[in-house]
Amino acid sequence: MFFIDTIELDGLGNRHYLAGGGRAAVAVDPPRDFDQVLEAAARRGVRITHVVETHIHNDYVSGGLELARVTGAAYLVPAGARVSFARVPVADGDRVAVDAGLELLAVATPGHTPHHTSYVLREQDRPVAAFTGGSLLIGTVGRPDLVEPRLTERLARAQHASAHRLAAELPDETSVLPTHGFGSFCSSAQAEGNATTIGEEKAVNAALTQDVDTFVAGLLAGLDDVPAYYAHMGPANAGGPAPVDLTPPAVADADEIAARLAAGEWVVDLRNRVAFAEGHVAGTFNFEGDGKIATHLAWMIPWGKPVTLLAESPEQLAAAQRELVRVGVDRPAAAATGAPGDWVTEGGSLASFPRSTFAGLAGHGTDGIVVLDVRRDAERATGYVAGSVHIPVHELPGRLGEVPAGTVWVHCAGGTRAAIAASLLDAAGRDVVAVDDGFESATGAGLTVVTG
Repeated sequence: MFFIDTIELDGLGNRHYLAGGGRAAVAVDPPRDFDQVLEAAARRGVRITHVVETHIHNDYVSGGLELARVTGAAYLVPAGARVSFARVPVADGDRVAVDAGLELLAVATPGHTPHHTSYVLREQDRPVAAFTGGSLLIGTVGRPDLVEPRLTERLARAQHASAHRLAAELPDETSVLPTHGFGSFCSSAQAEGNATTIGEEKAVNAALTQDVDTFVAGLLAGLDDVPAYYAHMGPANAGGPAPVDLTPPAVADADEIAARLAAGEWVVDLRNRVAFAEGHVAGTFNFEGDGKIATHLAWMIPWGKPVTLLAESPEQLAAAQRELVRVGVDRPAAAATGAPGDWVTEGGSLASFPRSTFAGLAGHGTDGIVVLDVRRDAERATGYVAGSVHIPVHELPGRLGEVPAGTVWVHCAGGTRAAIAASLLDAAGRDVVAVDDGFESATGAGLTVVTG
């Protein structure tokens, strides 16, 4: 009998897998902090003999190289991937014995990257699951535009062909187990549901229900923004990531926090947005520790800029630190735990700003204020508040000067990004109101929403 354990990391929207039999197992696309993979192997009482990558990842730093070193496992990487470390190159058709009666079959599935490879888990020569990485996802496929603009259309066509190859060569009951599609921007759309099979994908996946030209046109038209930090992930993974260091950062007192702010460094308050709005150290930015801190912070901070983290507890700090190493933000310059009163210098005062809802905005009226929409372009295309200014939150640090004069009521789709934007505006000395509400409430509140 075989097993497959799924290790899900909600923050980055990816899944990683441990699969094997009674004695040995293979880890698929492991995260940089791979302790959960080791724990899963320990629970199963198996040894990790192989670590495999479906591709060189663009959205997170892989733990594969270090996991293979720690466990003594063979490290399998697609042969076409250009890397600077020793590995076992994998080509289309290669078979790897995992355990008694259990093997992996490598299947070339270019599209997400030119070298992308899926791995079919076979029990007694019967396909039971396909680890499809960024190829065939649940209801969609991995995006083809992360490698090089000149290759995008060619890779989109390759995605179509790869999906059809998997559908043709695998039985309908084969489980499809992708890495991307659960929130990752590596997916061309988000997964609908938690599980799927080849047969189910044949019925619903555009890559399998549309002709290639229709599919490619739709895929390219629907591509969303690419997080800025993606530019650093591929080179880090190709070069061989360093081991993770999750030891606590140096402790910063109030004077050091003030000095770092004065030097133009980023000081990030991890508390929830309600607490931050009520009182915070002036000049700090709010990235909630229980939100998508890795995606949002890594997307917005100038790469390599020192960051100091402020947290309510050591546990909140450790969780954020773990999230950030997954995207290459390795060591905070400093950190502090406690409450805002502990982080402000003697005699200093805390800053604050009001929060509201779309009903509050409608009741106030939009005359004489600035309504700032910080959603992405694709979100705004579905509808926006009439007269609002649009600057996606990930562009706001470099475009603060474009925000018109006046009190700024800032909104997103649900409140998290509006809180980030409000903290940036507040730190820049602007009067701001954070709209902490779902955008679907705007029309019901009486605001004019432009669509079409």
